[in-house]
Order: sequence, then structure tokens, then C-alpha cells
Amino acid sequence: MRNFNNIIVTGGSGFIGANFIRHILSDTDFAGRIINVDKLTYAGNPENLQDVVGGIDESRYVFSRTDICDYDAIDSLFAKYNVDCVIHFAAESHVDRSIHGPGEFVRTNINGTFTLLEAARKYWADNKETLFHHVSTDEVFGSLGETGYFFEDTPYDPRSPYSASKASSDHLVQAYHHTYGLNITMSNCTNNYGPYQFPEKLIPVMVLNILAGKDLPIYGDGQNIRDWLYVIDHNTAIWDIVTKGRIGETYNIGGENEWTNLDLVNSLCEIMAELTGKDNKDFYKKLITYVKDRLGHDRRYAINCDKIKGELGWKQSVTFAEGLKETLKWYLENDEWIENIKSGSYLEWMDKNYETR
Repeated sequence: MRNFNNIIVTGGSGFIGANFIRHILSDTDFAGRIINVDKLTYAGNPENLQDVVGGIDESRYVFSRTDICDYDAIDSLFAKYNVDCVIHFAAESHVDRSIHGPGEFVRTNINGTFTLLEAARKYWADNKETLFHHVSTDEVFGSLGETGYFFEDTPYDPRSPYSASKASSDHLVQAYHHTYGLNITMSNCTNNYGPYQFPEKLIPVMVLNILAGKDLPIYGDGQNIRDWLYVIDHNTAIWDIVTKGRIGETYNIGGENEWTNLDLVNSLCEIMAELTGKDNKDFYKKLITYVKDRLGHDRRYAINCDKIKGELGWKQSVTFAEGLKETLKWYLENDEWIENIKSGSYLEWMDKNYETR
């Protein structure tokens, strides 16, 4: 079991990173310090952690508004906080945005990862009591047919600027392990869902549109298939890898829970009808509309996660029905968070409260 004293979590104010920090500070025996390194782009929201870190001093939590591409800033953080572990979530991750503006994905996902690796290589030198954990995606493997699964050794076949940039960063991390002996672990996950997800991904988009009575847009024929993973389960898996995973190894993390986009939206409509007190379970389905399919839309993703289950004893904690219902209840109970996201007031709050450190 590995133990660390000062962990940099990149992208810690985003959806997955914030849920990870909440988990580490609240639900584990980790006694060290988290240094949350986040540039606070449109999807980074410090309100995601406000209730957890409000009463914690710098002995346990530090926030640094820092661009991971800024080598000097990253280098100084390593030295200032004696960093012995990096858990790298920070990434541009929205496929549609990567199609319209790939440059930022190359900058953040490739150059940002390179910057972090260089700082780690310099600061850690031959120190083997360190770890760089890189969080990646199943999209680097390409698209599956009607059968089969992605395994850890599946050849890469990225189809979008987003997945290509993540594939490039994965290769960099592996190269630093093999060339420089950097202690690394990696994980590839399926689609995440849960509380605090920025409303650009499918589930929060549908939830907010249902609440606003707007159309529920579905790409193409709605038969694209994704495997859905509850964000809490993703983060317990990452912590298992960081503390127990074999150095140099990659672990797939999946929900083992495949849904077509159309079936998922229909299920969302039914649960929302129940939670909002509608007599007819199909009340919201009239909002479903079909839109032109996006460019290069992969047909199916599905991950085999036998390796992490067998080696580390990890497993999912909730069924999809349970996780989805808890997620939708969270959105219904946190209308202030939603309004701040929609109004952009959280951006003003961010600028007022955080200066670049």
C-alpha cells in the first residue's frame, strides 16, 4: 500500500476531479495534503468543493489557479509543497468542442501533460516513493462493433481531435516511464455521470432541458452505445490504482452498463417524471428530437474491467438505476448551483475569490 504526503490533483475543480477530492478528504484515511491545480476554464467551478474545503487549512487543502502548460508555475508548486504524487485529471474533454476548435485540445491535453511530466522528472529525479497517475478515456481505442470489448492492450485507434490528443498524452506518460524510469500508473474510463457535471455532457444537458421544457436533442438515430460509470465508483477505482496498482500498468474502469443514447434519454424522462410528480411516466418524452449526427461519431464503446477487479478488488458500488436516480435527485435539489452555472455568476465568483498563485 503506497502512502503520499502531498498530492497535486490537476483539474480538481472540474466534474470528476472535484468528486475525487471530495472522496479523498471525506471518505478515505488519507492524512496528507491535496494541492488542487486548476486553470478554472469554463468547466472548472470552485463551488463544486466549497462545502468540503471551507473549514480546511493549508495542511490538508490548497487551491492554485494555475495553467498546467505553465512550466515555471508547475515547477514552483512541486518545490513549494514537496509534491510526491500527481493525479492528472485536467483535460479538454468535450468531443463536439474538439471538432470545432482542436487547438486548445492539443495545447492542454498534450502540452499540459508534457509540462507536468517534465516537472515531475526534474523534481523527483531518482526518488521512487513517487507516482504520476494519468487519467485517460476509452475513446482512445476507437469504435466497437456490436460485440467485443476494449481491453488494456487494445490497439489505439482515436477518431476525434479529443481522443487523438488523449492518446498522444497517454503515449507520453508511458514513454516517460520507459525512458526515464518515472513511476506511473494509468487508467482508461468509460462515460462518467453524477453530481457536479458541467451541462455540456448528455445527462446534465437532458436534465436541464427537461426542467426548462426545451427539446431533448439526440444525435442521428440514437443507437450509439456507451458504457456509463458512476463518478464515485470511478474515483474509488483511481484511489485503488494510486495506492495499490502495479507501477507502469494501465487499468480499465467501466460501469459494465451499456445503453443506447435513445434508451438512456427515455429512462431519464421516466425518472424525471417520477421525481417531479408527473402522473404519466412518458410526460417528458414528447421533448425528444433528432438532430444531425456529429462528425466521426463512434458507434459503440464498452470496457472490460476484469483486470482492476481481479488485481485490486475494485467493484462498482451502485447499479445504474440507483446511480442515475441519485444523480437526478442531486440536480433537482441543487437549483442554485444550476442557476449559477447558467447565469455565469460562478465565473464572477471565481475571479473575485481566486488570484493566480
